[in-house]
Amino acid sequence: MTQTFTTETGNSDPEGPAPRSRLRRLRDRVHDRLRDDPGIWRRGIVLAVCAALLALLMGLHAHIPNRYGSLGSLSETFLPWLGVVFLPVLLAAALWRRSATALIALLLPGVVWLDLFGGLLTDKSSGGGDLTVATHNVNAENRDPVGTAREVAASGADVLALQEVAQGQGPVYAKALSGSYAHHSVQGTVGLWSKYPLTDARPVEIGMGWPRAMRATVKAPQGDIAVYVAHMPSVRVKLKAGFTAGQRDRSADALGRAIRHERIERVVLLGDLNGTMNDRALNAITSQLRSTQGAAGDGFGFSWPASFPMARIDQIMVKGVEPESSWTLPRTGSDHLPIAARITL
Repeated sequence: MTQTFTTETGNSDPEGPAPRSRLRRLRDRVHDRLRDDPGIWRRGIVLAVCAALLALLMGLHAHIPNRYGSLGSLSETFLPWLGVVFLPVLLAAALWRRSATALIALLLPGVVWLDLFGGLLTDKSSGGGDLTVATHNVNAENRDPVGTAREVAASGADVLALQEVAQGQGPVYAKALSGSYAHHSVQGTVGLWSKYPLTDARPVEIGMGWPRAMRATVKAPQGDIAVYVAHMPSVRVKLKAGFTAGQRDRSADALGRAIRHERIERVVLLGDLNGTMNDRALNAITSQLRSTQGAAGDGFGFSWPASFPMARIDQIMVKGVEPESSWTLPRTGSDHLPIAARITL
């Protein structure tokens, strides 16, 4: 009687080709669907056009005119949300319509959105840093200014800027922060608190008729820093007038001129600019300084409104120093979130 011997090898594992078989089945299923449903390419033409228009709107946002109702600035304020909101809606519609054309067209706005904002999705923070700075629009109608002051001081910031310090509230914030900050200056409705000495503190004229911006020299151990605190005029969306940002834009130009003539090389701007880094109307400022959130943050860092943040209109911007990290702080009694950053001088 003849016996046959076989040798067992790892290649005989019955589960080995399973993944390949599943891929083959998926490929065959898609092939059959395309063959049996030729309408899959004809359906969804309108969705494909909408996808292309969305890509153009995001990619060419700088060409949307500001002449009529500041539509360009309005679109740039909420630019990330164009992709966040409309891409999923169009994707769901394309799947419901079973349209291959629409699905392929959606790649275009997806790539444009990632090109604009993909860099913000990664954590760029690093350790180290010489100085922690923070800024907060405390809201003139804040019912708990003392609690708000203590909460932002708990961040450990070496330099703290406040905006919307209501008339008569300056001494309240000064007293609440006196245990953490030995030096401070309040100019109109903005103020600066520091653990290090302040010199040459003065208002900065931005065309408002009362101080809503200031600058001071912080005598840090590593050297002098020019710190600007600013609260740009508010903007409104009105049915007949559109995005009313004219006064904000003129004030931004004035602040940009002041920063351009600053003699100290290391500059930090802290404040509520009522505009995002994408807003072309703030170019007089953003062309000179860089955002700590964009350079060393994690995510978009939205700061307003505090109940459901949709835009980063509060900014920490720098020149002549290196951002190491940037983040938002917990909510206080204000309608804005406080923000902070750590920098190397």
